[in-house]
Amino acid sequence: MKNEYKYDEDFKLKICKNIRKFRKDSGMSVLRVSELVDVTPEYFKRIESINDPRKSCSLKMLYKLSIIFDKKLDDFLKDNDE
Repeated sequence: MKNEYKYDEDFKLKICKNIRKFRKDSGMSVLRVSELVDVTPEYFKRIESINDPRKSCSLKMLYKLSIIFDKKLDDFLKDNDE
């Protein structure tokens, strides 16, 4: 049986949007979250930016963010454009 799956080409965009949304929903500043995940605020701003091709969010950082925002890892991949 062939394994069928849908590959979402825009998964990085969804992650960036959700990181920004969850941060704003939590009321935390870029500075505070960047301190908690141990990166510079400038780097964290790039991660949140949907237009910065240099962005990169490791699984380790995503895991830390899931703890900070009290979210499941798969929540970062969902469409949350509410």
